[in-house]
Amino acid sequence: ERLVERLEKAVERLEMVCQRPGMCEDGSSKGVAQYVQAFDALLAGPVAEYIKISKEVGGDVQKHAEMVHAGLMSERALLVMASQHQQPAENAFSSLLKPISEQLQVVQNFREKNRGSKLFNHLSAVSESIPALGWVAMAPKPGPYVKEMTDAAMFYTNRILKEYKDVDKKHVDWVKAYLSIWTELQAYIKEYHTTGLTWSKTGPVATEGSKSPSAPQAGAAPPPPGPPPPPAPAPTSSSTDDSASRSALFAQINRGEGITSGLRHVSDDMKTHKNPALKNQGGPVRSGPKPFTAPKPACNANNPSPKTSPKAPALLELEGKKWRVENQENASNLVISDTELKQVAYVFKCTNSTLQIKGKINSITLDNCKKLGLVFDDVVGIVEIINSRDVKVQVMGKVPTISINKTDGCHVYLSKNSLDCEIVSAKSSEMNVLIPTEGGDFTEFPVPEQFKTVWNGQKLVTTVTEIAG
Repeated sequence: ERLVERLEKAVERLEMVCQRPGMCEDGSSKGVAQYVQAFDALLAGPVAEYIKISKEVGGDVQKHAEMVHAGLMSERALLVMASQHQQPAENAFSSLLKPISEQLQVVQNFREKNRGSKLFNHLSAVSESIPALGWVAMAPKPGPYVKEMTDAAMFYTNRILKEYKDVDKKHVDWVKAYLSIWTELQAYIKEYHTTGLTWSKTGPVATEGSKSPSAPQAGAAPPPPGPPPPPAPAPTSSSTDDSASRSALFAQINRGEGITSGLRHVSDDMKTHKNPALKNQGGPVRSGPKPFTAPKPACNANNPSPKTSPKAPALLELEGKKWRVENQENASNLVISDTELKQVAYVFKCTNSTLQIKGKINSITLDNCKKLGLVFDDVVGIVEIINSRDVKVQVMGKVPTISINKTDGCHVYLSKNSLDCEIVSAKSSEMNVLIPTEGGDFTEFPVPEQFKTVWNGQKLVTTVTEIAG
């Protein structure tokens, strides 16, 4: 919270500087640039609606929305500067991006610190798409970049819609309001910044010093130092000095044969491979650099190894309506028995373990698990397997949908009552579905991973490829 306050103060100082006569192009005499006004309309429309509904939802969603708003305000400050300054050098521009980059990290860190939140899908949807604010550093296609980031949020927003569609319309409205921010931003970029951030053609060249007063105001704390530029900026070259060095190097190379004119001739009597006696003269023989090897930490009985980090505590508990099973290792008989229809189970980072869920439950999510066996009776919603490896799932009763995403190695054992189950997979491999036979055994069927797409004259047609044995 203190970091957010400091960022907001930094943004206020930046705006005050650009409103002073002489500090920015014509001061405030010409008013705010048209594309800044358009961005303000976006803040007053979709963003304001998103903030409003987030407050109604409350809790972690409200806190997250405040962080998102701080990031948008940092971006507005950069747009104000761009409207009043000429484009700076690339190294100076990286410094100007620091407030936005820092706020992106704040938003994403909040999600990582609250994995047990009841509104984790909301936090994930925001964290996966918030890098869209880095469009200001993208060229020549900032609009498609925002679209790509928006698509990254769809996986989680679809889960929110499915969970709250018939339960709480407020969360459905939240999804619509949040996604509309990025939809409107794409339209805004298409109109004002089609090939990249638009800079003023007049006024001073923007520098790092332009974004804040040369000396802090009395009683005001200096803005915090920022981290590296946003996670997905346009590829930037080295500093101006590096560019000059490269230019000089190419100029030397372009001299052709003349580049060797300054070299001194070495005669045979000066060559060590033809005169071994020279190797023993003049002190030790000079050798090239040694390959890099990581230094070995000194053993200290009192201090733990720097590579050793404390393990997160293993959990198996009911928190509200959510069963949390986290960080279990080598646990072969985990059981959840007292279940209710409205409860969900979230299994996170469990390794080499087995879990049995008895009774009927709303949904089950396996996230970041390895070598996990899951056996359950009935699920009325969906079973999701995400970012996992070598997992086995067995249905004893009935389940309507099983979703497999970013998972390598997944065996699904269906029961006779769940043969109509829909299995949806994406970015996954080594998937097999096992169907029960009359004799009580299972017949294994692989899930296709390779597809062929062709244009039939009107639309794209995708079929499973035939893999030759």
